[in-house]
Amino acid sequence: MKFVVIGITDAPEPFFSPEVKDIIRHGKVFSGGRRHHEIVASYLPAGAEWIDITVPLDAVFEQYLTVNHSHLTSHHSPLTIIVFASGDPLFFGFANTIRRKMPDAEVVVYPTFNSLQLLAHRLLMPYHDMRIVSLTGRPWPSFDQALIEGAGKIGALTDKEHTPATIAQRMLEYGYNHYIMYVGEHLGHPQQERVTTLTLQEAASRDFLMPNSVILTSDGASMKAHRPFGIPDTDFQLLDGREKMITKMPIRLLTLQALELPQRRVFWDIGFCTGSVSIEARLQFPHLQVCSFEIRPECESIIQENARRLGAPGIQILMGDFLDTDLSSLPRPDAVFIGGHGGRLKDMMAKVLTVLSDDGVMVFNSVTAPKVPTDSRQLWNEACEALGLHQDSPIHLQINDYHPITILRCRK
Repeated sequence: MKFVVIGITDAPEPFFSPEVKDIIRHGKVFSGGRRHHEIVASYLPAGAEWIDITVPLDAVFEQYLTVNHSHLTSHHSPLTIIVFASGDPLFFGFANTIRRKMPDAEVVVYPTFNSLQLLAHRLLMPYHDMRIVSLTGRPWPSFDQALIEGAGKIGALTDKEHTPATIAQRMLEYGYNHYIMYVGEHLGHPQQERVTTLTLQEAASRDFLMPNSVILTSDGASMKAHRPFGIPDTDFQLLDGREKMITKMPIRLLTLQALELPQRRVFWDIGFCTGSVSIEARLQFPHLQVCSFEIRPECESIIQENARRLGAPGIQILMGDFLDTDLSSLPRPDAVFIGGHGGRLKDMMAKVLTVLSDDGVMVFNSVTAPKVPTDSRQLWNEACEALGLHQDSPIHLQINDYHPITILRCRK
């Protein structure tokens, strides 16, 4: 099967080259979104068949296969389906979907400018240094990563959930208020196109016409530029003000080192308490997916406050007993830190092993305290032996007058 994918803007009278006009004139089966159909309907030949691109996409591709099979029966040659898509079909576009779902299909692309290019053109803004993020049908992680990494210029494709207003609200919630927002609405439409420059505070309370796209530019006061390597303990809200209920900064950094986070993808923090390890990991390694577990209900508001205060969006918080938590819908971890175990360390480790990736690691910090009846390192050693885990060389250290800590790591 062959696909010809033609990019268009919101212009009610799109420009087509002579070559593309000829392709359309001889086409039989066309496809695209309903908005695309409204724009190009007058250009289609008589008797043309149209397939709407709607979710679920599997049903759309089943229609493609059906019409192709029918065509093969009568013509003994593959069908060419002409698809209309927004902007550049290879820029987070439908041509990529075709190549993913039908890798053997022939694909030819005729692009036009995408919406972020059009917005940059309207602003006379160079965009070679722009960090591109798509929020169209996608969650926040890539956008959050761009913020944490201090991108000075961010281009964002939006949808009905990730609007300019919700983007601005999220940025303000986590302290990224040093950006200016440019919003382009109905770009390419001669009557409806509008480009607006706003502060985040202004954008957070505004409604915008769809479709739209956003460019964000920093005023230079990047949070990353002022972020220390190792967040001071005093920057965290504590559990009941108890200084001992936080993994101290030097130990925290060595713990992250033991977890080998630069090369990991999904990090689980079990027993997060104040969230210091989760937040440090999120800020130092923003490519990570971070899932944080805690049994004490009062800790939920503490980690949320600390994440907002320190600019760490995107941490997935799961409250309740870890041993009772359904893990089936969570991303599979390749790095796990057990910060609290309540005497059930072996059971926790056994449950982690049911989901831990084959090259994953588990890390645990054992405290040597004279009044603790059962040595946590003994529990760790017994669990590793019972579960057939390989232990790496431990790290021993002591910070000021606090009890000695041993950082322990094991693998499958």
